[in-house]
Amino acid sequence: MTSKNSPVTLAGTTVHPGEVRKIELPVVKLYTDTQMSIPVQVHCGKQAGPTLFLSAAIHGDELNGVEIIQRLINSRAMQKVRGTVLAVPMVNVYGVLNQTRYLPDRRDLNRSFPGSSRGSLAARMADLFLREIVQRCDYGIDFHTGAIHRSNLPQIRADLSDDDTKRLASAFGVPVILNANVRDGSLRQSAAEEGAKVLLYEAGEALRFDELAIRAGVRGTLNVMRALGMLPASRRKPSYEPVEAHYSRWLRATDSGFIRHRKQLGDQVERGDILADIVDPYGTLLDSIITKQDGIIIGKQNIPLVQEGEAVYHIACFSQPDEVSDNWEQFQDDLLPDTD
Repeated sequence: MTSKNSPVTLAGTTVHPGEVRKIELPVVKLYTDTQMSIPVQVHCGKQAGPTLFLSAAIHGDELNGVEIIQRLINSRAMQKVRGTVLAVPMVNVYGVLNQTRYLPDRRDLNRSFPGSSRGSLAARMADLFLREIVQRCDYGIDFHTGAIHRSNLPQIRADLSDDDTKRLASAFGVPVILNANVRDGSLRQSAAEEGAKVLLYEAGEALRFDELAIRAGVRGTLNVMRALGMLPASRRKPSYEPVEAHYSRWLRATDSGFIRHRKQLGDQVERGDILADIVDPYGTLLDSIITKQDGIIIGKQNIPLVQEGEAVYHIACFSQPDEVSDNWEQFQDDLLPDTD
């Protein structure tokens, strides 16, 4: 017999089993004396189960995750939740307001954890989010996109040395799983120190909605919740197995100029392939970007201008890149079946 869930108290508001509540976490006011807060929607299931946080826009210009969380919290599936979901569609509310990655103090919130209640704005926000959200949770999914003018293939980044994390990364159901060490000051690092296991979902581009990336994020999160026993199991069988990459590297521009791409996001590449040409303002070829390893393009610059040394292509390396390429095609067909 399943036990009854426990109530959750957040920012002085108690949410009882079977309830859904919207809560505002107060943060530092603007200098106009305008109150700012982080929005949180709490789904407290009737039955006991894990506690999961969903977070988006920790970088304020990465908006796909906002839409993913919006669709999730308004889906019928959430009515069947066991355990508790803390959904935070906008962590860096200041960055969203200003359409920028950073906070007003020019700090990166995702390099400011665990933070401090008496530190900088970034440190105070990191401390608040860690205390009020992460420390209550067993698991988390943090939604990201590529930076400005860069797109990422839908992928999960996680610590694959942990068996439970690896199981959930595979359950998410995107073609590429990348083993990624935690970075100093990151949410994922601090969450791990608090005992919460976190998946980082990367897909799409900053300041843009990408329908494929959004649908993949919604479906993947529901898959993880099923794997955790927070939702009933699905009868649908996955059409492919995700493939793990244990290292990746960026290819950089070898000259400055205008770039003509030969390869796109998701393309399979082989050692010696020309991925792009760099030309001067008159169209004269200056140099070409050539890959030195086999793999799949999981990240790509979109703007047609490059400076020498600038990162242009992110290549994930696999023992069987053919399998990943086939998975990517099947993945697109599953989520956007009407796309030619």
